[in-house]
Amino acid sequence: MNIPDHYQPIMPYLVVENAEAVIVFITTVFDAEEKLRVNHNDDGSLMHGEYSINGGTIMLGESSTEWKPFPCAMYLVVENVDALYEKGIANGAKGNQEPGERGYGRSAGFLDAWGNQWWLNNPETREE
Repeated sequence: MNIPDHYQPIMPYLVVENAEAVIVFITTVFDAEEKLRVNHNDDGSLMHGEYSINGGTIMLGESSTEWKPFPCAMYLVVENVDALYEKGIANGAKGNQEPGERGYGRSAGFLDAWGNQWWLNNPETREE
């Protein structure tokens, strides 16, 4: 089996309204890198895209009458929780967990404009 290098055994798949805006959000906040783009919807919108963030991959596509949008939750291991949290908020996300030290490391969370939950964590800061 020929599996692309950026694939993992499990990857989140987002079905969203206005996929182009989501792509701007993830590239601005997380420095996401586009790996694949397929614009085959009748209206020319994104049918399927693959984006790498910190070595992990998320997939997404534009919602339609057949594929309704639905929120997803992502957990990202990151170097600087506070900086990414602030970047998310500055780009329209709504904070629902301020950055702080927790038993599992420094973490924070926010919801993007499409209802997706982004959990940020640096487990290196956890107390043993």
